[in-house]
Amino acid sequence: MMSDITFSSVEDLFSHQLQNWRLLAANYAALSRVEVKEFQLSERYVVKVQFNPARIVSSAAKVDKESVSQRPCFLCHQNRPTEQEAIPFGEDYQILVNPYPIFPKHFTIPTVEHTPQTIMGRFGDMLNLARTMDQYVIFYNGPRCGASAPDHAHFQAGSRGFLPIERDINDFDFEDLGNYHESVIRLAQSYTHPFFLIQSSSIDDAAFLFSTLVEGMSRVKEESFEPMLNILAWYIDDQWLVAVFPRKLHRPSCYFETDATKRLLISPASVDMGGVFIVPQRADFDKVTGDDIQKILNEVCYDEEMTEQLVKQIKSCL
Repeated sequence: MMSDITFSSVEDLFSHQLQNWRLLAANYAALSRVEVKEFQLSERYVVKVQFNPARIVSSAAKVDKESVSQRPCFLCHQNRPTEQEAIPFGEDYQILVNPYPIFPKHFTIPTVEHTPQTIMGRFGDMLNLARTMDQYVIFYNGPRCGASAPDHAHFQAGSRGFLPIERDINDFDFEDLGNYHESVIRLAQSYTHPFFLIQSSSIDDAAFLFSTLVEGMSRVKEESFEPMLNILAWYIDDQWLVAVFPRKLHRPSCYFETDATKRLLISPASVDMGGVFIVPQRADFDKVTGDDIQKILNEVCYDEEMTEQLVKQIKSCL
């Protein structure tokens, strides 16, 4: 067994941290008062924009090698706040309550060992987490597209029912790309940006389809290292749903604008890909539009040509 943790032990950790860590309690209280805007980006799908000042830590994080090397790793045990508690998940991971939440309940699950962020060799761990913490969505941000700690392997977990993609998943138009045993990989054709969905009741079968997808992504962009991607996974009705979002850019051009009237401090990662865009600055929240959000998605996600190339790669392997 990967872990002996239970739903109760995770909930107990959250409750205890809420009672005994002032910063965390204040940030969760503030979360209940955050402002949210909605934009209809297509005929069927709505995305949300959340004004969340506490997330400036992540949105503005410097993740270049030099900056990362010059700061202590905030996921390593010795550098965490003294108030932050943990429960083990197997021998390799610990579950922490995230003190800068997006979700009503938000956790970070780092490895015990300080080792670089990668999904390679850890996809099965992610699915085990999703089954164990089945009241939560488990998400992964690649080291080059959303992880604010690219030097320390970790997943995150957030309350189920929060992301629009969960609600809408059965309404998408999908193209089936292939099967492996009883598992299937599909391309979402009608969402605001391309993503691939793996449905499986077997971790091994899901891992095969995922590796096929990742190998195809590496060929499309001719990369020898982990391709840029975000992943959302949840466990429902005895099967895993895994949404994989191929990325071509970490941050959009508006993030780097020198003209303050055009600048938007939006650094999209898994949560944004799932339909909730995080905006930590008031001025940006007030001025952002649905057209801005769609432009950001168009810039950072695969375009039609890249998606077609990837689909061909997947079909050729199945």
